[in-house]
Amino acid sequence: MVEHDGLKRAGRSPDQLIGTWAVIPHPSTAELLAGVGYDFVVLDAEHTPMSYETIADMIRAVDAAPGETETLVRVPDDAPATLKRTLDLDPTGVLVPMVETPEQAAAVVDASRYPPAGTRGLGLGRATGYGRTLGEHVEAAEETVVRYVQLESERAVGNADAIAAVDGIDGVFIGPVDLSMSMGCFGEWDDDDFLEAVDRTVAAAADAGVAVGTLATDAAQRATRIDWGVDYLVAGVDALHLSDGAVDALDHSTTLGD
Repeated sequence: MVEHDGLKRAGRSPDQLIGTWAVIPHPSTAELLAGVGYDFVVLDAEHTPMSYETIADMIRAVDAAPGETETLVRVPDDAPATLKRTLDLDPTGVLVPMVETPEQAAAVVDASRYPPAGTRGLGLGRATGYGRTLGEHVEAAEETVVRYVQLESERAVGNADAIAAVDGIDGVFIGPVDLSMSMGCFGEWDDDDFLEAVDRTVAAAADAGVAVGTLATDAAQRATRIDWGVDYLVAGVDALHLSDGAVDALDHSTTLGD
């Protein structure tokens, strides 16, 4: 892990952050990934059975691991209650899926800012030291809470400039699978229209001074998508790491006696 300004200021840093994705809902996995030395771990609460209790334990596990790995929780939706309950667990920030308009992005910011700037309610959870550090937390929240949104449809890309420019949005995430599906070129990573959409999103983020990143699930994708000019890259998924390692071990073992 290199020294960096973290996810909050990734769009203004010369260093690319390298993270990973956790879909296995257990703190041991999160702790292992953080201990490897990734800059951040995305905890996926959208497409997994992760409960708030599990997310809380996974955040604690990442925080307990050596190093300065940050946590980004991909929430299941942009409902104010979802954002509030997730941020009360004290992750570094949230990654909100399927954001397609600047109005939706502005609503995410509003729900995650305390009054008078927003409408987030104040609770006695982990983020506030269970009530012991309320004042310090409120004072620091705007400078520490990270808000990333996923652009993963043609409509979202069409609004990329306006979304990235919303005050309080720290980063955008290109969702390659859903974006390609939306554009009718599912998994065709060399499609000209798809690559034009990627370029448009990267440029929009650069113009707004916010971070832009994406996901890669194999070595070829990692090499290509780093070259997109992203500020941060999710370099794999825990379930795929496990699957690939298991398959490799089995294949290697079956040839030992040949």
